[in-house]
Amino acid sequence: MTDVLIAGVGMVPFVKPSIAEPYDVMAVNAAKAALKDAGLRYNDIQQAYVGYVYGDSTAGQLALYQVGMTGIPIINVNNNCSTGSTALYMARQAIEHGIADCVLVLGFEQMKAGAIGEQFTDRPSPFREFDNLCKELVDVDLPLALRYFGGAGREHMQRYGTKLETFAKIRAKASRHAVHNPLALMRKEVTTEQVMEDPVLWPGVMTRMMACPPTCGAAAAILVSEKFARKHGINSKVKILAQAMVTDLPSTFGEKSMIKLVGFDMSQKAAQQVYEAAGIGPDDIDLCELHDCFAQNELLTYEALDLCPIGGAEKFVNDGDNTYGGKFVTNPSGGLLSKGHPLGATGLAQCYEITHQLRGSAEQRQVPNAKLALQHNLGLGGACVVTLYGSN
Repeated sequence: MTDVLIAGVGMVPFVKPSIAEPYDVMAVNAAKAALKDAGLRYNDIQQAYVGYVYGDSTAGQLALYQVGMTGIPIINVNNNCSTGSTALYMARQAIEHGIADCVLVLGFEQMKAGAIGEQFTDRPSPFREFDNLCKELVDVDLPLALRYFGGAGREHMQRYGTKLETFAKIRAKASRHAVHNPLALMRKEVTTEQVMEDPVLWPGVMTRMMACPPTCGAAAAILVSEKFARKHGINSKVKILAQAMVTDLPSTFGEKSMIKLVGFDMSQKAAQQVYEAAGIGPDDIDLCELHDCFAQNELLTYEALDLCPIGGAEKFVNDGDNTYGGKFVTNPSGGLLSKGHPLGATGLAQCYEITHQLRGSAEQRQVPNAKLALQHNLGLGGACVVTLYGSN
């Protein structure tokens, strides 16, 4: 077993589908940026894991062949919204177990505008059991993702008295962070009041600004072993300290809870495994990039990651413990609510942000004295990957 170091990261700005370059162009630019950041050539790469959700098989090959054709294994990965972190998980295992010493992880997505929908309607849906329970628990006709996460947010409101304004505060916080992120799509600061006054998607449950938009983009990371870093003179400050991937549990369907259906128990179990493996507690974390596809899910994730007690997320938000000057800085990048959500790229965009935070190179959004950072990437269907990073 060897430590896994982040030698380089790269990312392109996330943009609206209407103005995005083709996926292979975005992917090439992100991969080349990561290589440049690491001071390596493509010939140094021994394996590549490439994540995307919407695309034909071997799209990873098309992208990377434009960087180099060296005959290395290229593994294409699809795990819904956790695709980028799943690719990272596989690459980390390859390094940690001595299968490879230098691995490229690349994620990209060329999205379409509008709500996400199923692509194959002539065969059983992987969301079949999710949809059946959602129809039983949620009595509205709305797009799939909005029903899931809006329904989970509504359940939290009903169970703990959480106010709609609390979700608006989370969205406003995201905008304040994104002001300083040149790679985010939405960089205009908005107030809690403006979020509340935005067009309503679900009365009493969600306004439009509480949902992240579909965007297109790409991000990449290069992972290396300690031996490889020494040989090539790579002075990496950032390493992966612990990582866990968890899929759905019986409680996902058995407890008839929308909060459980959208992955709360996956997130909770993955976080517990990471804390135990690293020998730390949540109070040791300095910052967290978490999966805020909706403001509602950000609030639920505070509790799943044990950043606050279950039922205590509203107080956590009101006390300012989710931002600079509080207990944890959550989504210093602005999160998905500000960057948008190009599915395959999201997990690696989180890795990009965390790497710069732990290097101390995040400029105006720098979290002071950042030493430990947590990453949470969730995909319905389902899979959750939680990763702990540390700086030397």
